[in-house]
Amino acid sequence: MNTKLLLAACAALALSAGVAEAKPGKHVAAAVADKARPEADTRRDADRKPAEMLEFAGVKAGHRVADFIPGGGYFTRIFAKAVGPKGVVYAVTNPPPANAASPPPIAAIAADPAYGNIKLVQTGIGSFSLPEPVDVFWTSQNYHDLYLTRFNLDVPAVDKAIFNAVKPGGVLIILDHAARAGAPVAETANTLHRIDPAAVRRNLEAAGFRFEGESKALANPADDRSKGVFDPALRGHTDQFVYKFRKPK
Repeated sequence: MNTKLLLAACAALALSAGVAEAKPGKHVAAAVADKARPEADTRRDADRKPAEMLEFAGVKAGHRVADFIPGGGYFTRIFAKAVGPKGVVYAVTNPPPANAASPPPIAAIAADPAYGNIKLVQTGIGSFSLPEPVDVFWTSQNYHDLYLTRFNLDVPAVDKAIFNAVKPGGVLIILDHAARAGAPVAETANTLHRIDPAAVRRNLEAAGFRFEGESKALANPADDRSKGVFDPALRGHTDQFVYKFRKPK
């Protein structure tokens, strides 16, 4: 085999083997190791792989990060420590119901002095705007929620609001539970809490983002995608896709 053929064969072999995930930086490792994180969160680290996720997203010290629909704040806390005192984390959520007995968990986290760089944006997930463009816009296990009947959202308008919230050159990360290819989005979102990855890519590219790649760190080929994500036999081990999009400069 001549030299050119040998080099081509080696290159093909390297591509077929895939590229290893980058080792998380020290700021990310320290954020995950934060002693202030509750045990309920740290017990989930093996399944959710937060260090790998932040490294894939490219979160750096000093960054502006938006955590869209942050839920209990699992990633919000980690973002806050990873971006450090010169960074900001905007927790984008709906305003609490008028009859709520207590503030949502994310409000308590933002009020904790240990996480003083978390800022609440409670103007609603369908019509939000941020005080400044962000380096990283993140949403985890909830992009499918935009299709829930009870929210009655204009999803393309939300996608455009996300696009407008990201600075030129910044990234959007969509992490969600995968539905079967071609499955009706509204149906799987409401019944299984899943979404077809291809539909997500079409949506975000239509909004102006450029698809940059995906992480397979949370993939589970054993999940046939037919069960709801809260099924006790499957919960925490669904087939999840992690897509990275970039806003053109």
